[in-house]
Amino acid sequence: MDPISDNLNNTGVQIAWIAPALGVLSFTVLVLFRKYLPQQGSFISIASMLASFGVFCYVLNSFMSSGGGVFSVEWFNIGTHSFTLGIIVDELSLVMLGLVTFVAANVQVFSIGYMKGDGSFGWYFAVHSLFAASMLMLVLSDNLLLLYMAWELVGVCSYLLIGFWYEKRSAAEAAKKAFVTTRIGDIGLLVGILLLYKATGTFNILDIFHAASNGGVDSTILTSSLLLIFLGAMGKSAQFPLHVWLPDAMEGPTPVSALIHAATMVVAGVFLVARLFPIFTTTESTMFIISTVGLTTALLTAGIALVMTDLKRVLAYSTISHLGFMMLTLGSFGYTAALFHLITHAFAKALLFLCAGSIAHGTNDVRDIRKMGGLWRRMPITSGVFSIGLFALAGIPPLSGFFSKDEILVAILDNGNLLFFSLTVLAALLSSLYMARLFFLVVLGPLKAENEHAHESPLVMTVPLILLAFLSIFAGLIGPGFAGYSGIGDWLFFDKPHHYHINFLVATLSLFAGIGGFVLGWMIYYRGIYSSSLISKRFSRVHNLLENKYYIDEFYQKIIDTVALAFARFLANFDRVVINDAAVNGTGRSVFLSGWRLRYLETGKVYNYALGMALGLVSIGLFWWFVVPSI
Repeated sequence: MDPISDNLNNTGVQIAWIAPALGVLSFTVLVLFRKYLPQQGSFISIASMLASFGVFCYVLNSFMSSGGGVFSVEWFNIGTHSFTLGIIVDELSLVMLGLVTFVAANVQVFSIGYMKGDGSFGWYFAVHSLFAASMLMLVLSDNLLLLYMAWELVGVCSYLLIGFWYEKRSAAEAAKKAFVTTRIGDIGLLVGILLLYKATGTFNILDIFHAASNGGVDSTILTSSLLLIFLGAMGKSAQFPLHVWLPDAMEGPTPVSALIHAATMVVAGVFLVARLFPIFTTTESTMFIISTVGLTTALLTAGIALVMTDLKRVLAYSTISHLGFMMLTLGSFGYTAALFHLITHAFAKALLFLCAGSIAHGTNDVRDIRKMGGLWRRMPITSGVFSIGLFALAGIPPLSGFFSKDEILVAILDNGNLLFFSLTVLAALLSSLYMARLFFLVVLGPLKAENEHAHESPLVMTVPLILLAFLSIFAGLIGPGFAGYSGIGDWLFFDKPHHYHINFLVATLSLFAGIGGFVLGWMIYYRGIYSSSLISKRFSRVHNLLENKYYIDEFYQKIIDTVALAFARFLANFDRVVINDAAVNGTGRSVFLSGWRLRYLETGKVYNYALGMALGLVSIGLFWWFVVPSI
């Protein structure tokens, strides 16, 4: 297979494929030999991920000096159609390559302490390696066929890890729910990809961009295919109404949740829209739908996060809400702002979920935030970095989330939709409020009896937390730039460089949303000036609606029971009665009965045969005499 590259002098482009290949190799080794390896081979998984991060560093350095490009090899041929297997190295793929490898490496190191003593310790690290490798393959793919294969492999790995403790009924059900729900979106993605292939004759992403920009794709076909592709992004990124799987995915190990929410599964949908952004922007109706779905998701799930009592579920709904922010921003043509927030959110959310795992480890698996409180007295390191993550996602300056949230608001305001802008500020206020709720109920307050024997986690768990906390504080500086380096908008942009600038109106509203949410949280959850229980009773209908997640799960279950299962029963009866009993068994039975009747003609007696011949001759004669003349 001869390599094809548009930048043969750039070795970084040619070796970027090694990053996902190392994960696949680690998975293969651990599946085959983990039983014979010390610590069931976890060191191999971690080493492969650190090596993948090293590949990222090399590719980044090469990119900064020589630029990016595409590297591909011939895959297979069908008739005159040739299909390639290739990678694309550009600013977007580099951001995701660094993000996935760094977060995955920290999560794996943390997992050594969290998963210690688990009977499937080696299998956990094997699937973890394949999960990260699948995401790396997805973000590097230069064609939609390879991207779809990696997309599905990400889904398979998430199924295996969400249902890792499959002996628990809730974990098994959560894995199935995630798999089935995302399949709905994946069907749309597949059909959308096939429509684009039919219209352009290629799966290559850059060739599709060229065909679409030159009017080579009918506008109706293009819009239809983009909406179907966005349906796939909605499923993976848990956008309303396909968001229901993500909160239940908390049944998997907490480090898995950190990886899913920060750098792999759920950011795949945001990445997909960003990767195909040049053709999404050609249809304003599609962009409006993306922004509407994103805003709806951000608002609805922020409300649910305010009433959830399970720590991991609060963080899960927070993730969905912030993914909504990213989709809203992409739909508002804020390419750089959306990806900037993806970066800052990834570090802070990985930190928060790993802190949730550290809290569970130190408190004997206490997850109800009403039973927490005063943890800073027993777990000072975890509580400190947990607070940093909360402040960062709430948008408190000068932490990273403030800078990216500010850019989101600027992008939406620049798009000219004041209603969307106002509702986004409200969603940001709610985001700060539920983060404040966690801070005052989990970290501060009196020490609860359940936490008297709580203890800090070991270094193998706290060191990754400190690293992620550091980035949650300072990652926002890549927005305006620092130490002589240009800001992210001068490097990662769609149409033209997007220089970071301060809009004082937006900055004021952003500060109000961030600090105001914490002030309100202090009044409700710490000082009790406004009792949360009284508020719940006063607005009981709203509280019940939020607590029951708008009854969407019940609605889906009703649809399944009354439509899906009823249709399944119809098909089962049709299969049994018509296909099996009538068509298959009926044919066989007719042959049997015919043979059973015809056996009387075969008596073995000559006079019976003679009688048959005589009757036959008489019948032929009568037919010839009476019937033939009248014809």
